[in-house]
Amino acid sequence: MDYTIRTLSGRDVSLPGEAVEELRGALRGRLLAPASAGYDEARAIWNAMIDRRPALIARCADAEDVATAVRFAREHSLLVSIRGGGHNIAGNAVADNGFMIDLSTMRNVQVDAARRIARVDAGATLADVDRAAQAHGLATPLGINSTTGVAGLTLGGGFGWLSRRFGLSSDNLLAADVVTAKGERIRATASDNADLFWGLRGGGGNFGVVTSFEFALHPVGPTVLAGLIVHALADAKDVLRFYREYAPNTPEELAVWAVMRKAPPLPFLPAEWHGKEILVLAACYSGDVATGERVLEPLRKFGRPIADVIGAQPFAAWQTILDPLLTPGMRNYWKSHDFLDVSDGLIDVLVDFAGTLPDAHTEIAFAQLGGAISRRGNGETAYARREAQYLMNVHGRWADAASDNAVVAWSRALFAAAAPFSTGSVYVNFLSNDDDARVRAAYGSNYDRLVALKNRYDPTNLFRVNQNIQPTAFSLRAAAAPEQRATT
Repeated sequence: MDYTIRTLSGRDVSLPGEAVEELRGALRGRLLAPASAGYDEARAIWNAMIDRRPALIARCADAEDVATAVRFAREHSLLVSIRGGGHNIAGNAVADNGFMIDLSTMRNVQVDAARRIARVDAGATLADVDRAAQAHGLATPLGINSTTGVAGLTLGGGFGWLSRRFGLSSDNLLAADVVTAKGERIRATASDNADLFWGLRGGGGNFGVVTSFEFALHPVGPTVLAGLIVHALADAKDVLRFYREYAPNTPEELAVWAVMRKAPPLPFLPAEWHGKEILVLAACYSGDVATGERVLEPLRKFGRPIADVIGAQPFAAWQTILDPLLTPGMRNYWKSHDFLDVSDGLIDVLVDFAGTLPDAHTEIAFAQLGGAISRRGNGETAYARREAQYLMNVHGRWADAASDNAVVAWSRALFAAAAPFSTGSVYVNFLSNDDDARVRAAYGSNYDRLVALKNRYDPTNLFRVNQNIQPTAFSLRAAAAPEQRATT
């Protein structure tokens, strides 16, 4: 049986069944077609707005499987997508009628506690790493949702509760095992293939398929001081004005985020507040708990909080605190900005839009950055937003497709209203599938260097189903014949 599959030209071709069976026999993992058991599970990703059907899915068991799959894609000029954790908002793990290389079953984590190093397979999630590292009282900066994939997070930069203290996920990367567009397996470190190593730390999946990562680990916890302070939205402007004076003067062990949304039915919130608009301050102090109590005291005493549930708890548990609000299977649409400060005008925009939320699951998240992130220069790694002190993620989230237009329109309107107060840069991992024009803004002054790297490692743009950095030859060809560009 032959298979109809999309090529890099954007056209569908018939792939001989013999070639497919040869690939199937060469893999230690499974090769799935639409009729295969497990196909729908393998193609489903976190954002339910993305409902694409690849022609073939290679569920790789190890790095050699990945190399085999990449060589197959290259030989047949197939449109290829790479799946790690499947959490990317734009849905770049999967392309209609393409060839998915699926790393999600490669989830081994090995911790060398003496050397404080973790070796992490590309399909691992934050929970996998936190569980293994916290068994030794160690951690590396990752994200805020335990089901997020480590690979995509790290390749785009990666930040979370520990980043003000220890830097980005990509700043803590020591080495990466990579399959290149030629299907070769190489290792990238600060001394070996150093140009590629530079690009992997923030440049996304543009230069190869990373099959495993080595991270530096740091003593953390296992107990931290963390939790939530909840205020009525009516008090949000006063609270945010206090926050902008408080946050810049706090130690790097502390990260405080602000979230505006409708109150979920949490057991510590009075029932009369369920479903009403609130401002939540989420705080994590990763140093000494007694010191953290003193540091957080002014924030906890300010205003008239509805609830204060900050306390000592295991760091690994805190890493899962937002999981119930970020489960897979919901429809999601994001828009994002970076900021240097929290101006009165920005506060007005945030609070005004929080009063018109289009869905009970939609929220505005405002993250604190700075600290160790900002101590590096923008040219030290591909991540080029080091001056940003805050990030806004307009997190449109809803269940019913009938609400698509309303939530997307609200998200875009908030994004536009906040733009005058932003830096103009953006976090590449938060770009939605209609944000292609902002890729250059995500990389700023590093963009031309990234193009040169793409020219060296992937001149034909095999790895293009991503926030794409186009190689020079491909850009020129696409400009001359735009219909040749593959669409996903």
